[in-house]
Amino acid sequence: MFELAPGAFRKIIRNLWRFSLLGLVLLVVYILAVQFNFLWLFGGMPSLKALENPKSELASEVYTADNQLLGKYYLENRTPIEITQVSPNVVSALLATEDARFVKHSGIDPRSFFRVIKGLLTGDSGSGGGSTLTQQVAKNLFDTRGEELKGTLGDIPIIKTVIAKTKEWILSIRLERNYTKQEIMMMYLNTVSFGNNTFGIKTAAKTYFNKEPWSLNIEEAALLVGMLQNPSRYDPRIFEDRALQRRNVVLSQMNKYGFLSAEQFYTYKLKPLKLDFSIENQNTGMGAYFRSVIKDDIKRWLQQYNEENPGAELDLYTSGLKIYTTIDSRMQTYAEEAVMQNMRDQQRKFYEHWRGRNPWVRKDDRTNKYVEISGFIETVARRTGRYKQLKAAYGDDEQAIWREMRKPVKMKVFVYGGRRNEKDTTMSPLDSIKYYKRLLNTGFMSMDPRYGYVKAWVGGISFKYMKFDHVRQSRRQPGSTFKPFVYLTALDQSFVTPCTHITDQPTTFAPYEDGGGPRSWTPKNSTGRYSYRSLSLREALGQSINTVSAQLIKKTRAKEVIKYAHDLGITSKLYENPTLCLGTSDVSVFEMVGAYCTFANGGIRVKPMMITHITDKNGNVLKRFHPEANQVISANRAYEMLHLMRGAVEEPNGTAQRLRSQYKLTEGGNEIAAKTGTTSNYSDAWFMGMTQHLVSGLWVGGDDRSIHFRTIELGQGGRMAMPAWAIYMQKVYADPTLTQYRPEPFRKPNNFKIDCGGFYIDSSQRYVPPKVVPEEDEEILQ
Repeated sequence: MFELAPGAFRKIIRNLWRFSLLGLVLLVVYILAVQFNFLWLFGGMPSLKALENPKSELASEVYTADNQLLGKYYLENRTPIEITQVSPNVVSALLATEDARFVKHSGIDPRSFFRVIKGLLTGDSGSGGGSTLTQQVAKNLFDTRGEELKGTLGDIPIIKTVIAKTKEWILSIRLERNYTKQEIMMMYLNTVSFGNNTFGIKTAAKTYFNKEPWSLNIEEAALLVGMLQNPSRYDPRIFEDRALQRRNVVLSQMNKYGFLSAEQFYTYKLKPLKLDFSIENQNTGMGAYFRSVIKDDIKRWLQQYNEENPGAELDLYTSGLKIYTTIDSRMQTYAEEAVMQNMRDQQRKFYEHWRGRNPWVRKDDRTNKYVEISGFIETVARRTGRYKQLKAAYGDDEQAIWREMRKPVKMKVFVYGGRRNEKDTTMSPLDSIKYYKRLLNTGFMSMDPRYGYVKAWVGGISFKYMKFDHVRQSRRQPGSTFKPFVYLTALDQSFVTPCTHITDQPTTFAPYEDGGGPRSWTPKNSTGRYSYRSLSLREALGQSINTVSAQLIKKTRAKEVIKYAHDLGITSKLYENPTLCLGTSDVSVFEMVGAYCTFANGGIRVKPMMITHITDKNGNVLKRFHPEANQVISANRAYEMLHLMRGAVEEPNGTAQRLRSQYKLTEGGNEIAAKTGTTSNYSDAWFMGMTQHLVSGLWVGGDDRSIHFRTIELGQGGRMAMPAWAIYMQKVYADPTLTQYRPEPFRKPNNFKIDCGGFYIDSSQRYVPPKVVPEEDEEILQ
């Protein structure tokens, strides 16, 4: 038997101590070298400031006026929450699976350390999964393996892993000194990825189960925690069996560490996966068009803010801003429902109207009939991204390009109906263009005229499939909805009074008169006839008589009408031309609603307001926005205009009479001032409606002006657009929580009175028509 020489054992012990001490010293030196980046070998470490304020990409959130989440802007969909907002089931599953000794260690767990060493010796760096939660937080928050913190040794395979792990250990100890265990756990839960661009437990709960994180049950919590090991591998949508197996591993761990009894473990293990999956992105949620529009406004403000505050570096997608808007979630919901109900009905009529024919047409001057536009779809196709890609690939080989454009492929398309208004289908890119060109579209906006608050905004029928906004981005001819600006100009310049009567008769503009063209122009009424009746202004506007508007602009001149329209809020270019009296210059729904609000707000123009304030991620207010208002016409003049526009609802043959007869919106003394609008060939249908505290308007039509109905019975604003306004108002009035928009008459200015010689309008009485014969002779008329 081998025996040690005398004293050899003590020598071995001494050497072991020396080597251990030397190893400890070298370890300390190594750690210090890593911490201070000796000779730039190891790369930098996050500063103390960075440690105290760890950065993570936080989604900015958009809220409604009634504090409902409207949507987010993000690169990584992440919303931080507190520990009190997380279900205990999540905490239990996390501790049992990821770091059972979390509450006992100080950032570094010796057992975990030895697992890492074993992994390195065996070449399995993936075994580093034994990291503590604190180390994973350090890795997630500070990107210890990224380019920013990489040194000269950062490209050597094994060494770079050791250095990264060392940095995580150092940061873990510092994190444990600066934060409580609960804070560290929430840093972890708020930063980890759950796949599908979902970061943090709050977003994961919403994405996979449509729940808040505090309501997650045991099996749901186990599934989400199990996914953390490899979100792509354990995606329950794609790999259901694999995800189920991984969930049960987590449940087993919870049983092992006493979070579940054996009976509970077997009960939950047998439960199937129940997902309510919905990826949250810019296409989903209410107000998608609205969020898209204000995004550019916020970016412009952020650029100005960062310039005025050096070092701020705020970013819409990563800074966790809170944007509070004027939108009301209830009214937005009602608007979207009303618009979709109307558009579904209009689309059904449109399909039936054009059955067996293509709707892209022009009117033949010789036959006065509609004929299909030759090559229309091909012309549209050449503007698409798909065609441009094929053009780049095939060059001048048109046959190859069109062969690919006609090749059927699988795709999703927008449809009315179903859970998300879409369906899977197979069609060629060319057929998909034909499909979408047959769809009518719309833009709707609702606004409180007192403060300029935009309460609802629907920019189209599907933001996911048609991104173009028809509220502010689109401009179309407003037709007769522009006539009130003509009437206002005539009233304010004393060419007429509310008592004036004008005969419905032809009015001709000579060549080049008032900016007109080389030919004379005689506008016709929508019926093509002239009644030669003497009409009050209220009757003429209520029935939308074109000849009366023509006579008024002949007196005022187009230049003056343009000035008044701009004063009220129309910002688009208006052409100085007599045809302006019929609304031939393009404007937006946004402008029209804002301008009409001046009538409902006593002559005070209030600029449409969409955002009230913006805060940083900690709730500190960065900017408050305030209404911009100024008096542009007198209160009396504004009320006169309301009185005239009530004629559309209250006068015989008014274009909006159905609001009273069919929709019953004038019951209880409610007053509505309204105007319909229809353009040439019925390409554009408009409706503008005003009540005391709410002004709403919309446009309906084809994205291309050549796509429209062929008859006024179907294509007029009162048929295509007005129903959406009516349905919306019915929903608003039916909501007991929206009492500020209850039905009521318009409020007259104090001491308001117009004497028209036998009839009057004043502050205490409603409009009284003049007596044609003395009261005692009334029986003669019966």
